[in-house]
Amino acid sequence: MALKVTAGNVDDREPVRELTAELTGSLYGDKGYLSQELADDLAKAGLTFITQKRRNMKAHLQAEWDKIMLSKHFIIETINGQLKTISQIEHSRHRSIKGFLLCVLGGLIAYCLKLKKPSLKVFYSEEDFSMTA
Repeated sequence: MALKVTAGNVDDREPVRELTAELTGSLYGDKGYLSQELADDLAKAGLTFITQKRRNMKAHLQAEWDKIMLSKHFIIETINGQLKTISQIEHSRHRSIKGFLLCVLGGLIAYCLKLKKPSLKVFYSEEDFSMTA
């Protein structure tokens, strides 16, 4: 797990390179993370960056597996919701930076120790699908 807390005025794409330094394979992202420069940097590091295309973009070849995985973004939203409600990390009246970090890390640890977490149930493999535009 990787975590970086940034100020509100920092672009969300900024910490991605640092947070994914040890990863290989595929990284699925939101349309808001679309950036050719970011995709190129991640490719050099051995990571394939996959996002949905925006409406004004040309069609590009995308594996059916990647389309399926991108459609599972609701799992991430569920986890974010659980972190905010169950783990109570959305408290905005912290009296110090230490209190804030303690709250965030405590919530993440509590989530990691949870026995039953949302998960993807995949009944097929990536090899079962072909590339489509």
